[in-house]
Amino acid sequence: MSDIILVVGGTGDLGKRLINALLVKGAVIRMLVRNESSKETILAFKNHGVEIVSVDFNSQEDLKAACKGVSCVISTLSGLRNVIVDLQKRILDAAIAAGVPRFIPSDYSIDFTKLAPGENRNLDFRKEFHGYINSTSISATTIFNGAFAELLTEEMPLVLFPVNRVLYWGNADQKLEFTTKDNVAEFTARAAMDPSTPRYLYIAGDIVSPREMKGIASEVTGKKFKLFRPGGLGFLSIMIKIARTVAPGKEDLYPAWQGMQYMHNMMKGKTIFMNLDNNRYPDLQWTPVKEVLSAHLNEKNKNED
Repeated sequence: MSDIILVVGGTGDLGKRLINALLVKGAVIRMLVRNESSKETILAFKNHGVEIVSVDFNSQEDLKAACKGVSCVISTLSGLRNVIVDLQKRILDAAIAAGVPRFIPSDYSIDFTKLAPGENRNLDFRKEFHGYINSTSISATTIFNGAFAELLTEEMPLVLFPVNRVLYWGNADQKLEFTTKDNVAEFTARAAMDPSTPRYLYIAGDIVSPREMKGIASEVTGKKFKLFRPGGLGFLSIMIKIARTVAPGKEDLYPAWQGMQYMHNMMKGKTIFMNLDNNRYPDLQWTPVKEVLSAHLNEKNKNED
């Protein structure tokens, strides 16, 4: 009988992509959902052969029972401290109690181990859970992927298509790592089925600087893009403080200043990966930034027709 991979957070964007990637690899999948989850949601996954287990996420007995016979737990949960720290702790404790050997936490980000407390609120939560998981006996694997490449055209719009500009702060030649959500899901699926994974794995679908991004955007659109630098990193830090004061958004997952913190972290160059594990699974095809921008423009043009 094949090992069972347990997915927590499978109804989210990254979680759904992970489920699909695991199915392609022939994994036996068990997914946790809340007791109050809709029948439509449950049926959609069941129809693809996923075992669905409804649990009370506040019940350690429920969680422990759901972890029985599992070889690896993967978390793709998204949220604030009550989710990333508190809920993941409960799931981790249940996994250990059930004898699960491996755990992949919901990290999927820049290398937050290099950041000081307070440099990024959301990543501070992951660092807190990071410390807890390191104190346990379970074999954990964190996957760092830089920023999701989709953010280039969404929540972190570095490429400003309407004005033909590439936004950056600080140094135009600072390298930045981007990986599509599909690539992250595909790599994570392979890692979950690989019992020899180390504590950390580093991946990047593409590594480009703002200056290189300008060239890519010009090539993709056929228009001449220019660099747009509102200021240095010191000025960005001041803007972050102002934004947190004016619109604190303490209960929001991604208030405006949170995105600015990610931008500051990346442009500072402190979190850059020294080595990549892209070649660990040779069959995986990585998606470059050029392809991401092209797909975005094609979709935009299709919707405007």
